[in-house]
Amino acid sequence: MTATVTNVSCGAVIDQPTGRRDSSACRCWDGGVQRLWPTPGSELSEIDDSTLAATYAYPADLDGPYVRVNFVSSLDGAVSVDGRSGGLGSEADKRVFGLLRRLTDVILVGAGTVRAENYRGARRPTEGRSTPPPIAVVTGSANLDPESPLFTDTAVPPIILTLESAPAQQRDRLAAAGGDVVVLERLDPRGVLGELDRRGLHRVLCEGGPGLHGDLVAADAVDELCLTLAPLLVGGEAGRIAHGAPGTPTRAMSLASALHADDTLLLRYRRTR
Repeated sequence: MTATVTNVSCGAVIDQPTGRRDSSACRCWDGGVQRLWPTPGSELSEIDDSTLAATYAYPADLDGPYVRVNFVSSLDGAVSVDGRSGGLGSEADKRVFGLLRRLTDVILVGAGTVRAENYRGARRPTEGRSTPPPIAVVTGSANLDPESPLFTDTAVPPIILTLESAPAQQRDRLAAAGGDVVVLERLDPRGVLGELDRRGLHRVLCEGGPGLHGDLVAADAVDELCLTLAPLLVGGEAGRIAHGAPGTPTRAMSLASALHADDTLLLRYRRTR
């Protein structure tokens, strides 16, 4: 009887007892596959705060909005546990989450995420400034609670990006609660980013939700994706990090950095120009 043995290091098949080697099984590695971790023959070292900040720094001298999207996902693609992303977080993810907020000019988020996550204002100042970045909320209906922490627990007014079709009384309530209510002609990525550009808010951090992310992908407006992969399998009916209309063209991204901590992967991809 002839047996075959697979070489687990490259997948080659060796015919026994003749010992002939079928090297065609190794061809899958000819495309430049590299091992990021564990690195053979070297010690892995932790990076300090300054190195981490340099890793996630925005491009210098921006003359328009640069959109960075930040999400956490389980290994099987779930964007939440029991409806909230907090169940996927880790200390490493929280560290990067806080850093990204300190590096940005504005935090862009959809109203559904604001309600689901009970958003409040950012706590720490943007680097180089004395105030935290404002939260800019995209909401066609202005359906936000003026007594929520978004308005009552913040150092800077939230920017409410909405439409003329939103009830005037509700818009007035949000403005009375301290919101900077902006009525746009169009509530799509072009209109939203145009308003942020008008304000000089070029370093944009989008924290979701999946619908807003999907709109940005469809508009080819995502410059960078920071994706934390939590070492969890969630199952269930949780959504993915982006959704939208079918037929959206694919957008090529290039790996910019890959970090890991306690089995969590922190990946960063940039748009391929």
